[in-house]
Amino acid sequence: MSRSTRFGIEEEFVLLDSRTLAPVSAHELHDRVLGEVEGGGTLALEFVTSQIEAATTPVSSLRQAGEQLGRMRRMLAQNAQHGTLVAATGSPFIVIGAAQISPSPHYDDVSDLIGRLASEHVVNGLHVHVEVADDEARVRALRRVREHLAVLLALSANSPFAGGVPAGLASWRSTMIRRLPVSWGPPPFRDADDYHRTVDRLLEMGALPARSSVSWAVRLSARYETVETRVCDAQLSADDTLLLAALIRALVAADDVVEHPMTPEMLDASLWLAARHGMDARLPSARGDAQGAWSAVERMLDGIGPVLEELGDAEFVRAHLDRVRVEGTGSQRQLRAYEDGGAHGLARLFLQP
Repeated sequence: MSRSTRFGIEEEFVLLDSRTLAPVSAHELHDRVLGEVEGGGTLALEFVTSQIEAATTPVSSLRQAGEQLGRMRRMLAQNAQHGTLVAATGSPFIVIGAAQISPSPHYDDVSDLIGRLASEHVVNGLHVHVEVADDEARVRALRRVREHLAVLLALSANSPFAGGVPAGLASWRSTMIRRLPVSWGPPPFRDADDYHRTVDRLLEMGALPARSSVSWAVRLSARYETVETRVCDAQLSADDTLLLAALIRALVAADDVVEHPMTPEMLDASLWLAARHGMDARLPSARGDAQGAWSAVERMLDGIGPVLEELGDAEFVRAHLDRVRVEGTGSQRQLRAYEDGGAHGLARLFLQP
């Protein structure tokens, strides 16, 4: 596989009342910023009206991605009305009342399928698309990423609150996603036919309104020739996002074959532990025993280190993993900010560039 693999990043944000940190409608923000952004990227509606999505165009380097993400984040911050802030968090501090679904036939279909869950589904993810031209190669890459989903979730955990109090989980968002049909960890598909037959059966059963509604933590995109990883919470900073994108791109671009994939029950348990404990989780190792999440990071780096070097991302990845070791994940930073200053402390954290 070519090491010049292109990729794209989708970040989801939520507009909050700066005093209560509850979601508020982003209609006026939408009116100002929706559409293509000069210099690359697109700002678009998301599932509920308090959300907005920032998506890069396909890029070949972290530098290009960082330029687009930074530009779109600045646009959102500068166009938020007084008394509101745009938060890069996996889920809001508190949700008051039912969420309003954005106008869209697809979102209407999803809302009809999941019922009352739709009005509570205010969650913000980080989705990374990595281009892979061949269908069979995409499924092999999905199997590789699948083995590391739990450590990616632990590293990206950035949603520690529910109902205005600490949730006792590092990633509340991922537990909300788990309630959806066809979500959490995907099966270890044998090949592309196995993948597509499975999705077709789920559509026929009525478990999905469309192929694009698959909510597995990693899937084949229904729109692009990409492997799309959806396991991560939205990230506090663009550098947090780029770290995860670099790791995911290298996992997809590697050429090793997973002969003995993790069983569904072990994957499910490891994702739960990552959601609960973040980087304090103990996760299953290739040997079958448990290891700390940081050991799992090192094991992942052992496998993708040469790819990171080839792509020119190794130095960035090491530097920012060292930063996360010192500063903590997004969830840990949010909890510290809340302990130091309550909701006002969280608001200050969200306002940092």
